[in-house]
Amino acid sequence: MQYKIINKKKLYLTIIVDWVLKILFGSVTVFKKKENTDFNRIQKILIIRTAYLGDILMTLPILRPLKERFINSKIIFLTSKLGGQLLLNNPYVDKIMEYDPFWFYSSKKREYLKFIKYLKKESFDLIIEARGDIRDILLLLFPTRSKYKISYNVGGGGDLLTHVVPYNGLKHKVEYHLDMVRYLGCNTNAIDWNIYLTEKEKNKIAELLIMNGVHDAFISVHPGARLPLKRWPGERYAGLCDMIMEKYSFPLVLLGSREENELIEEIISKMKNKPIDLAGQTNIRGLAGILSRTTLFICNDSAPMHIAAALKTPTVAIFGPSKNIETMPYGNMNKIVEKEFPCRYRCDESSCHNKPFHACMDAIEVTDVFERFDELLKEI
Repeated sequence: MQYKIINKKKLYLTIIVDWVLKILFGSVTVFKKKENTDFNRIQKILIIRTAYLGDILMTLPILRPLKERFINSKIIFLTSKLGGQLLLNNPYVDKIMEYDPFWFYSSKKREYLKFIKYLKKESFDLIIEARGDIRDILLLLFPTRSKYKISYNVGGGGDLLTHVVPYNGLKHKVEYHLDMVRYLGCNTNAIDWNIYLTEKEKNKIAELLIMNGVHDAFISVHPGARLPLKRWPGERYAGLCDMIMEKYSFPLVLLGSREENELIEEIISKMKNKPIDLAGQTNIRGLAGILSRTTLFICNDSAPMHIAAALKTPTVAIFGPSKNIETMPYGNMNKIVEKEFPCRYRCDESSCHNKPFHACMDAIEVTDVFERFDELLKEI
């Protein structure tokens, strides 16, 4: 098998656990895989995708093809508490289950025991573990009753599956997920990963923008990212925002969570011009509401980038250690800014051990991003 794990410690641990599972469950799994497969009789489907918000978003395109293929089925989506907020009102999901696994988030292990006790009371016809992660497969998929259990076998745990989806190498994660439902016979020509906002939510965002002097076209900038190595330096964002505001008359809105207020304040303190600071003033659905109205969005490789892609908002995305082939904004209305370094393709994105440190981001100049912004603005 081909493990899709870069971090060596995680890789070696996964291999050990995988061999133990193979010894314990391999023969049972082989027997299961010999059973006749009849996907046409599926009535109840569980999708597992709990980490992380950007990856959860890139899983949403599978929902419409699944619902159209299994038209009378009930689709349950198990995701994180934050991910569940973006699934509200989705017409292709019948039920949302929310759980933050302790192996991805700082939740308590006793919460897992309580949740798995609840999950074991349920039974499904099909479980799709969308990440291909041995932890999700072993601790969420395996204890849950289901006739069919499918995923990729790129992160271990393949012997706990009834069906392994063939892995065909690096591609965009949206396509990676769509391959799973193609395996089930779904037509993926029409996908829908919109974030369904209510009229009340839309009106609230419109009022917030008007209160801050935004009436028509505007530019949004989100300088944060979950992983520090994915963040372009704040002083360069300041220079970029000044350059945009000096050339164009668009209002420029800075976005971020409450935890990113310090970063936003740093950027504003280094600017000559005055942007509109909306950081920390909305929840994740409010952020989606702002991005749905944005003329052009600038960001790092981050969850807000994927929210913008889902909403078809033109985006300039700044990439450092991450590989754009997997996570660039899905769609046509985007520009990528990046510098090629060989270490990017073996980077686990959590730490940098190279000299000079963080060179992939530091090599990107303000003018590099502004040129891509200028190009995209002329195209929309």
